[in-house]
Amino acid sequence: MFSLQTIFGKGDKFYGLLEASAEAALLSARALGKMLAEGAETPALDGFRMARRREKDLFAQINLELVNTFVTALEREDIEALAGALYKIPKTVEKFAERYALFADRLTDVDYSSQSAMLERACEVIVKMVGELRGGIKLDVMHGLNESMQSIESEADRLLLDLYKRLFSDAADAARLMVRRDLFELLEKAIDRCRDAGNVIYHIALKNS
Repeated sequence: MFSLQTIFGKGDKFYGLLEASAEAALLSARALGKMLAEGAETPALDGFRMARRREKDLFAQINLELVNTFVTALEREDIEALAGALYKIPKTVEKFAERYALFADRLTDVDYSSQSAMLERACEVIVKMVGELRGGIKLDVMHGLNESMQSIESEADRLLLDLYKRLFSDAADAARLMVRRDLFELLEKAIDRCRDAGNVIYHIALKNS
């Protein structure tokens, strides 16, 4: 096992940028949990827009640094893949928040908290996985984190199936049913984005362990 930081020390700025990107994804998940807990009929979207703007700025900075940096901490295609995967998490969460805000007054009896909590857990795992890249990769630690991510994603899949059963058995209003279904699926997609990012990180770990 070797330390990528030692070999590619001049390009270690990418660790910090990727860590900040993972934190921005977690920020968006926490903003979602707060919005749902408050239960306002006209939810504020400032937290989501801030996280999304932060992620966009970091994504642009990473791409700029890839152009301007000769030696990189990780392989360039791996940095690009991970930055792209992280970028999609707040984007998906913000899309949920915007749609939820349109119909919040008609969704007061719908509970999205379970999926929101899973999303936050998934983002916390991503933050830990990205952090593990910096000081030399410990494959056993990374494997355990990846297993946690896969478990969260599988749990979210099971929950979505259960939600489908309840939606189609209880809802009489077809339009309202479609809105609720689309929102549940957006949360599932956000969790899938976390899984995708986890898969990229684990692939990087396998290549460099």
